[in-house]
Amino acid sequence: MDGTSEVGAHERGQRRTGGSAGGTDEPGWDVDPDDESGAAVVAAVGRQLKVWREAAGMRAADFGAAIGYGEDLVYKVEGGRRIPRPEYLDEADGVLRAGGKISAMKRDVAEVRYPKKVRDLAKLEAKAVELESYGNHNLHGLLQTEQYARALFGMRQPAYSQDEVERGVAARMARQSIFERLPAPALSFVLEEVTLRRPIGGRMVLRGQLERLLEVGQLRNVAIQVMPTDREDHGGMDGLIQVLRFRDGSAVGRSEGVFNGRLVSDPKDLRVLELCYGMIRAQAFTPRESLVFIEQVLGET
Repeated sequence: MDGTSEVGAHERGQRRTGGSAGGTDEPGWDVDPDDESGAAVVAAVGRQLKVWREAAGMRAADFGAAIGYGEDLVYKVEGGRRIPRPEYLDEADGVLRAGGKISAMKRDVAEVRYPKKVRDLAKLEAKAVELESYGNHNLHGLLQTEQYARALFGMRQPAYSQDEVERGVAARMARQSIFERLPAPALSFVLEEVTLRRPIGGRMVLRGQLERLLEVGQLRNVAIQVMPTDREDHGGMDGLIQVLRFRDGSAVGRSEGVFNGRLVSDPKDLRVLELCYGMIRAQAFTPRESLVFIEQVLGET
């Protein structure tokens, strides 16, 4: 378990590049062949787009030129091999005079826009009434700024393509709608001090990330705690711990060092994770002390 403005600007810039007669293909959202449900949705949308284009009497090359995309991308979208971006559907709706019927497909596409494992995680987070997370290596994705997340994805090995980076960033930012939910879920995060000092993406990116932590830490439903590096006793030596609790009383959780890292839901297994997480929280700075500490680190950065 682990559309932003900058991503949108990147997409618009990519969409209008190239001026050859045949247009240019752009980095797109490739369909995951293992995501059967997502692939079925994309294929259905592609078939509908092809029907609309042919009914309008337009060749793929002419249609691509009219909406600002390459002919190759048009064929890939219509063949269900590429996920169309919202801007693609809006442009297609206007050119084909669909009266909003093609733009309405954006909702279906949005459901499968991100990798399946991210969608599954987002669904769990969307249902959770409580979330507890200890991270020993990186900040939790729900706390990351767009720039920090982009820097992290950019460091992955084997290296991600630029599109994979942008897609991952967009998915991570979309998950942060959890902070806007009502009623608000109770969110608890324990961060290692080193994650506040490691300049992922550079000094200014780190400063922006620290400012974001201070902002989120002020929310009444959020508790952010820092585990100082000089602690002699540490209950988190087995690595990452995450627990999600739901309204019906059920819960799921996992830890890198317990139960082979697999997701568990048995109450006996969850009690082990809860014991570890409770010990970690007790050893860390309190939420109030942690915000003071983060502000101090920001001043030093």
